Amino acid sequence: MAYAQEKIKPYQGNGHKREQVEHMFDHIAHSYDLLNHFLSWGIDKNWRRTAIDSLAPFHPQQILDVATGTGDFAILSAQRLQPRAIVGADISEGMMQIGRQKVKSLHLENVIHFQREDCEKLSFADHSFDAVTVAYGVRNFEHLDQGLREMHRVLKPGGHLLIVELSSPNRFPMKQLFALYARIVMPLIGWFISKDHSAYTYLPATMAAFPQGEIMQGILKKAGFSEVRFKRFTFGISTMYLASY
Repeated sequence: MAYAQEKIKPYQGNGHKREQVEHMFDHIAHSYDLLNHFLSWGIDKNWRRTAIDSLAPFHPQQILDVATGTGDFAILSAQRLQPRAIVGADISEGMMQIGRQKVKSLHLENVIHFQREDCEKLSFADHSFDAVTVAYGVRNFEHLDQGLREMHRVLKPGGHLLIVELSSPNRFPMKQLFALYARIVMPLIGWFISKDHSAYTYLPATMAAFPQGEIMQGILKKAGFSEVRFKRFTFGISTMYLASY
């Protein structure tokens, strides 16, 4: 099944979405962290902490962080969950290069390492990880169902998938206010800081198109997951999904 956000690409012209997303993140890597926190007014840090803490009762020791970007979620997972090892996987070497620098400065090289991966065709063996995490990355997948099936494949039985994704509020007045913010303010600030207008037009467009809530819950179950629950943060601007193998 094709989903609306799969058809949205960062740039005009030919080429697969995957290739365009890789180019986009390589291009904006230098400003990604600053814009992430600035555009969410810093609230994203609380969303990440709350999400990661939902895995604490399961004590995962081997974690795969898909679409790891600059490694913020992997770093926070290392600090709060104390696992033996975390693999940060991404298609963008530019983003991971910044992540490696951060991991080195925090002396976490023995816990976290980065690996270039196509998240829809992971190179890991079946049942390799206790937990798979994705923070603000699944809406960039070219084929969502395939990406979710791959994450299910590499999980150990009894393991957990944790997704945190941006979403659109669906109640007045936040729905209307956030729509204006996403359409006008985010692209303007994003262009000013990153110098890539297309990237920060693409990102809010995928937020609006991405399946959320009960619909995403059903998609996760179709990919093989059970006991899927979700929690909305801050009027529905972000949503956490926790699913069991």
